[in-house]
Amino acid sequence: MDSEPSAALGDSPAWRRWPCALSFSAARDRFLRRRFLSAGLRPFSVRLPSPAGAGTAVHVWAPTRPASRPVLLLHGFGASATWQWAPYLRQLLAAGLDPIVPDLLFFGTSFSTVPDRSETFQARTMKSAMDAIGVRRFAVVGVSYGGFVGYRMAAMYPEAVEQAVMVCAGVCLEETDLAAGLFPVASVGEAAELLVPSQPTDVRRLVKLTFARPPPIMPSCFLRDYINVMGSDHNQEKTELLQTLINDRKLSDLPKISQPTLIIWGEQDQVFPMELAHRLERHIGENSRLVVIKNAGHAVNLEKPKEVCKAIVDYLQEPN
Repeated sequence: MDSEPSAALGDSPAWRRWPCALSFSAARDRFLRRRFLSAGLRPFSVRLPSPAGAGTAVHVWAPTRPASRPVLLLHGFGASATWQWAPYLRQLLAAGLDPIVPDLLFFGTSFSTVPDRSETFQARTMKSAMDAIGVRRFAVVGVSYGGFVGYRMAAMYPEAVEQAVMVCAGVCLEETDLAAGLFPVASVGEAAELLVPSQPTDVRRLVKLTFARPPPIMPSCFLRDYINVMGSDHNQEKTELLQTLINDRKLSDLPKISQPTLIIWGEQDQVFPMELAHRLERHIGENSRLVVIKNAGHAVNLEKPKEVCKAIVDYLQEPN
């Protein structure tokens, strides 16, 4: 096994064989991949060395040319990164920013045989992936779980992460908040049922909690198709990610980061309530700025993509 990470253009793991030629989710996934390609991004597979044997591979979309102003976009729980970041590509590129969009481990086609499920391991893996594609300094934008990983990257690699944007990222939560009733779930197991749905009823509940204005009609056939095509891989590992994220979590253990940090929050977020936005602002201190998006919930990046992207672009273009 190589001792250094490597990246190969187009060398990603084989894409899934779709179970149904008329699958809406499969068709949408193909459409979103074409949007990434038309924006000038190409898929890479970054293979990283692993002490566990078979190793770790990260699927990442990146420009083929050298990135002058790279921005690492880290998605949250849900489908692969293409589903969450496609609406942002054109606006970021038009602003002179270079989006780099990986799938976090156990999402999309990124995987690892290493048993570590911590956000620290995810952060280390993402940094190794950036090294492999030749990007040494960058801004990081993380949505929800991606914000946990991005925050950890900023803490671990201050020489690499220049700016940070946290979108509805409840990094200041504590395990005791569950029992205190801060969240719509009271246990890690219930959180896993919500964020790793296996039935159409689970998806409906998730959408109603994450959107301020959820769709009035969500047919079971479409929801089941989504689960089968996009949401059925690595469910055990995703559940373990949540368990590791929440178990014994204390704010006193969270390091402070020194980078200029923009905090974006949906005013009606029910998953990570506004209290966590204010906690994060206090925790980081004077280097942070909070922007609250009205009429939006936890899925603010999907409900209000233009507003969120404008806030990101405006912030990243400010002189440090």
